[in-house]
Amino acid sequence: MGPDETLAATGSTGSTGSAADHEALAAERVTDGDALAAAERAVDLSGSDPAGALALAHAVLASLPDLCPGTAAPDEAGGSGEAGGSGEADGSDGSSGSSGPDGPGRRVKGCPHCEAEAVAHRALAVAARELGDLPFAEERLRRAVRVALAAGLAHRAAQARLSLVHVRTELGHPEQALAVAADAEPGLTGAELGKLGVHRAVALARLGRYREAVAHCDRAVTVLGGDVRFLAGAMLNRGLARVFLGEFAAAEADLSRCAELARDAGLEHLLALAEGNLPFLAARRGDLPAAFTAYRRAEAVLLGYPERLATVRCDLAEALVAAHLPGEARVLLEAAVPELAAAGAGVALAEARLLLARVELRTGDPRGAAESAGAAARELAAQGRTVLVPLATEIALRARLALGPPSPDLPGEMLGCADDLGAAGHDDASAALRLTAAEVSLKLGDRPAAEEQLAPLARAGRGVVARQATALRRALAGDRRGAFAAVLAGLAEVGADTRALEDPMLRAHAVRAGEPLAAFGLELALRTGHARAVLAWAERWRAVTGGSGRPLAPGLSALRAGLGRTSLVEFVRHRGELVAVAVTRDRLALRRLGPFAAVAEATVRLRYGLRRTHLRDGRAALPGTEGADAAELERLLLRPLRDLLGDRPLVVVPTGTLHTLPWPLLPSNAGRPVTVAASAAAWLAGRGEPGTGDGREGRGEPGTRNRRRGPGEPGAGNGREAPGEPGGGHGRRGRVVAVAGPGLRCAGAEAAMVGDRHPGTERVAARRADVLAALEGADVAHLAAHGMFSPRGPLLSSIDLDDGPLMAYDLLRLRTPPALVVLSACDAGMAHAPADGAPLGLAGTFLSLGSRCVVASLVPVRDTETLTLMTAFHTALAAGDPPARALAVASATSGVAGFVCFGYGDQPVATGRAGSVTQSDHDPT
Repeated sequence: MGPDETLAATGSTGSTGSAADHEALAAERVTDGDALAAAERAVDLSGSDPAGALALAHAVLASLPDLCPGTAAPDEAGGSGEAGGSGEADGSDGSSGSSGPDGPGRRVKGCPHCEAEAVAHRALAVAARELGDLPFAEERLRRAVRVALAAGLAHRAAQARLSLVHVRTELGHPEQALAVAADAEPGLTGAELGKLGVHRAVALARLGRYREAVAHCDRAVTVLGGDVRFLAGAMLNRGLARVFLGEFAAAEADLSRCAELARDAGLEHLLALAEGNLPFLAARRGDLPAAFTAYRRAEAVLLGYPERLATVRCDLAEALVAAHLPGEARVLLEAAVPELAAAGAGVALAEARLLLARVELRTGDPRGAAESAGAAARELAAQGRTVLVPLATEIALRARLALGPPSPDLPGEMLGCADDLGAAGHDDASAALRLTAAEVSLKLGDRPAAEEQLAPLARAGRGVVARQATALRRALAGDRRGAFAAVLAGLAEVGADTRALEDPMLRAHAVRAGEPLAAFGLELALRTGHARAVLAWAERWRAVTGGSGRPLAPGLSALRAGLGRTSLVEFVRHRGELVAVAVTRDRLALRRLGPFAAVAEATVRLRYGLRRTHLRDGRAALPGTEGADAAELERLLLRPLRDLLGDRPLVVVPTGTLHTLPWPLLPSNAGRPVTVAASAAAWLAGRGEPGTGDGREGRGEPGTRNRRRGPGEPGAGNGREAPGEPGGGHGRRGRVVAVAGPGLRCAGAEAAMVGDRHPGTERVAARRADVLAALEGADVAHLAAHGMFSPRGPLLSSIDLDDGPLMAYDLLRLRTPPALVVLSACDAGMAHAPADGAPLGLAGTFLSLGSRCVVASLVPVRDTETLTLMTAFHTALAAGDPPARALAVASATSGVAGFVCFGYGDQPVATGRAGSVTQSDHDPT
């Protein structure tokens, strides 16, 4: 961004009065003073008050004579600049050709009226740029150049070209912008050369030449002197370039200095832009809570300037994609793309479309990805940005593969694109596309073509692509053991690369590079037909996605010992088929359940019916429609396992859409304690047993409270003492907190009920800061409030409080989350699982941070029914029942459905009530 074109007033700063007031004041100034001085004043005003600048510049043009003094032919004279048509030339800055009314003919050299006209056109352009109208800005700058050149005003033409540099960049022509800068440079002097350097930095940054952009800003700072607007702009542009270079401390210093200069000079909009780039910086640094908090502030300030806000959204979206959060990025990009299109911001629009195509593909929308990638490819090609075009082509090819069976010509097209990617310097993308081409060739039965691509890829040795190519070659050669070894080595690399990511959302998406490798390992395991092998390979992938850092599966003997009389069912998908592995104390079985699509459709129908029932938008359905859907899901999911499960307590490890299924509603689960876990290892970790049998130590000492553990690590579950460790038993008095959010008729009564059941309960005000503080270190937290689940961006899921929503990303600040969290809020238990083992949402966030158990709803439930259910639940909980059993009892006695127990639900909790028990007082089973 350049300051001449990045400073615009918000609706509340820099501009007062109506448009008529601006016009009247501007006209008076022009009448009483010099037109040239008024035009220059309009240029100066464009940064702090673009509306006023427009009015003043229009007034200057209206005050000028219709004909340039000394012109011979009235019909050929230039008008006031308000005539229709732009008279644009073919040149990039409009300096050549001129048959229109602003042409060079009949202009007097050095004419002061022509000079005022040229400066006024420039003022209109800069103000229009501030207000987001780039095409109009370009048109006026071209007029300014033509008028100035016709009147022999080389310096004024250079000034107009200076402003044109940034406009051409934003319209999608950074290379041409640099050419315009070269034309402008000879006519500029002193501080103007510094301004030109600031604008050049924008074009260079658009071309990825960040180090050159920093160098131009460095030189600009030395010559700008006291020009605060451009000095602040130089700091802003240099700071953004440094973010891309990964120089975060220097970038923060530049943005802070920009904000300081803007604040002291009263440049409120430039201040907003500096602060508006803080989300981008924070996200690039990996501090997502700070990124979203800063974005909320920037959004409020820039709401009246859609093109500016769109740029901030795109910057943050790019950082979110780099942080492996495509869902959250997509929400921002879908708002930004139409705003950029309306503003004619060609460069930013093409980049936004390319980014949108990438996240659409990654979030399961290949049709949308194909459309966005096609548009991006056309726009990038038109802008001459050939380095980026192959990236758009790759996305379009992958989308085509996802939309249907591969055609015989697809491998060839992929290999051609891979060549283009390599030539453009995108080596990793090139290798990945060659691997995909080899896999497509195998599907088409062309093994020689596949082998031709796999051999050089496998020789690379390390990396996911090389490991998968090696595994495929070994499997083709009949070496299953060698193929398993290659897959395991690849998953270990993925785990090592992502273990440092404490944020579960970042990790869940970062590991997806290894998803095809994990799927191949699972395929090899399914070929063996052995339940133990399938369970082990499913758990290895879940361990990587869950953050353990190593592809380890729990030992079967440890898992059986932990289960006791409880049964566990782990569901996995492969190539559209649903498979279940059931584990009990004495049995292990593999069952193929059929197409996953049938189960997913029945799950959606059940949840839809429950929503209608609870919202009174239809007839009650249990028994009825929902009863039929629940029975159908019972038939598909649990009936094939009935001989193994009996009536034992049940642990379910879901996959995909099954994360959204209210499992207690299935007929055989009525009255049965049911817990939903991300993996078998995560469930064991909640119990306090690692169960991996590898002797691996955690990243901290057992019982340490002030750190986060991955769900599969020993002692996960808030770092509290495991059963039998010091601190458990009758003597401990639990800390319970209760929050009543706004807009719920029974929220206050519900919070009061919690206090009645658990003496000593802290009643917490429904404000974000107070709630976050209260959650730290609590044993039980009960939040009664409205909830909202964001499926595309789980980090944007929220709970309504008095001072605004408590977002999932706000929870990432917690160091010691509650052991048990009760989210008495609609849809608070909903999750999106980008990879098995990593369900994302409010409940998933609490669990990933270390909470042992979360009780939450998967559907809307009416206030009065929720109060009835929660009263029964907390009564049982206070009496010593573990959460899963307490929820089963409460659901059976109240008849209220929809709530589910997540995590490890078999551990009683200390609640402060006399007679309540915790830790080793109950058998966890």
